[in-house]
Amino acid sequence: MGGQTGTDRGALREGGLLRSTALVGAMTMLSRLLGFVRDVVLAKYFGANAAMDAFFVAFKIPNFMRRLFAEGSFAQAFVPVFSEYRTRRDDPEVRELADRVAGTLGGVLLLVTVVGVLAAPVLIALFAPGFIHRGDQYHLAISLLRITFPYLLFISLTAFAGGILNSYGRFGVPAFTPVLLNVSMISAAVWLAPHFQEPVHALAWGVLIAGVAQVTFQLPFLARLRLLPRPRWDWHHPAVKRILRLMVPTLFGSSVAQVNLLVDTLIASFLAAGSVSWLYYSDRLMEFPLGVFGVAMGTVILPNLSRRHASNDPEHFSATLDWALRLVLLLGVPAALGLVLLAGPVLTTLFYSPAFNPHDVYMSDASLVAYSLGLVGFILVKVLLPGYYARQDTRTPVRIGVISMVTNIGLNAAVVVPLAVAGVPAPHAGLAASTSFAAFVNAGLLYRGLRRRGVYLPLRGWPLMYGRVLLAAGAMAALLVWGVPATGQWMQWPTLIRVRDLAGWIAAGGGVYLALLWLTGIRPWHLRGPTGQ
Repeated sequence: MGGQTGTDRGALREGGLLRSTALVGAMTMLSRLLGFVRDVVLAKYFGANAAMDAFFVAFKIPNFMRRLFAEGSFAQAFVPVFSEYRTRRDDPEVRELADRVAGTLGGVLLLVTVVGVLAAPVLIALFAPGFIHRGDQYHLAISLLRITFPYLLFISLTAFAGGILNSYGRFGVPAFTPVLLNVSMISAAVWLAPHFQEPVHALAWGVLIAGVAQVTFQLPFLARLRLLPRPRWDWHHPAVKRILRLMVPTLFGSSVAQVNLLVDTLIASFLAAGSVSWLYYSDRLMEFPLGVFGVAMGTVILPNLSRRHASNDPEHFSATLDWALRLVLLLGVPAALGLVLLAGPVLTTLFYSPAFNPHDVYMSDASLVAYSLGLVGFILVKVLLPGYYARQDTRTPVRIGVISMVTNIGLNAAVVVPLAVAGVPAPHAGLAASTSFAAFVNAGLLYRGLRRRGVYLPLRGWPLMYGRVLLAAGAMAALLVWGVPATGQWMQWPTLIRVRDLAGWIAAGGGVYLALLWLTGIRPWHLRGPTGQ
């Protein structure tokens, strides 16, 4: 496209990265808050049992593939190529690329969807082999998957539309879109479920309806940019071929965390009934700060890094990564620490009910603490991967991802399986701990790769930043350890009292953390993006 648009110039002003990240973070927070409401509704109406285990597996399979294909490999391959076209090509060529990608992606996804629906028994056997010997649960999971699997088609097209909008600096619309999934599932649980002989079927239909709603919602915004695609099948378009080549390695490299979580689900299907659900609820809570901070930063910096690479501007490329990593330290550390120390109160406040009993709370508490210990690692991966994909290096993350996945599986085999065989309580928490450790392995190797290649050169001030964050986080931890009552006491209080006290302790902990940062010299302008961003 000839020259930069006003949107581009706005995104490149000092502080633009922070504003964009804040916008995406706010929309993601809204979605995650509604996600909590959704999970509270699911826990209240359905609890943690064999039927919900079957639904969570049936939902996890297309959701996993969504993150693998749509938000993972496709987004990481498409956005850099599309951004390059915007920087170096004219409007008609940009529109032609959108048309060709829409047609090719849509055709492939339609084929995958048909195969997935027909192969539902095989997929359930692969992803939850422990269900095979539980006849009713196995067949229920198959019927649910045949309803939820087409969600992959619609949500992948949603990711395609979102990739275009993000490339034009329209971050708010794609970030808001997931709200529709939560609204649809809540509505299905409350109003549709009573009309089904097996109520969890209503949740599966809610997922499918949400997929249609999400892609439809974004179409008017593409039309405003005059980029509403007219799908054209074209394997031979050079940019389409390049995107496909980049997608192959990113299929794995961008979704190692999801692969590891899927391994957790697979092994959990052999454990006590409820194990899949306990891991699900723990993961959902851990995903809140991961989405608000990690996904938001990764979403915003990828188009920016892609433009810097296309413009041959390594200095600002490195400075953008440095800014993002500082935010990970400032926001990720207190979030992880807060989840570890407030795991029991959070789970009790959100989910405790006759259907989600004290045993469910304590089991979910164990896995949430284990996942939370790896939160900073998960966020780092989201921020470091764009440093590779913006440079269209998709092979290195794959090699690193293989190491991470092998680490996770090795720990599960060496520690978790023997614990389960020995009858040790809460072996599912070991699955979460292994995944967290693997996330730090992944992040550490990604960081080392960027440093060795000279792609990322840390700016001054990191030791001082470490000291300030550790001091502030330590003060926050001391307050919460001293003041927060035990989980059993929280269970004795009415819901409104739990909500009030949880909000109070979160505010108090966050206030102490921010106050210590202020006293040690951190100011709001330190969070701005680097000059020229």
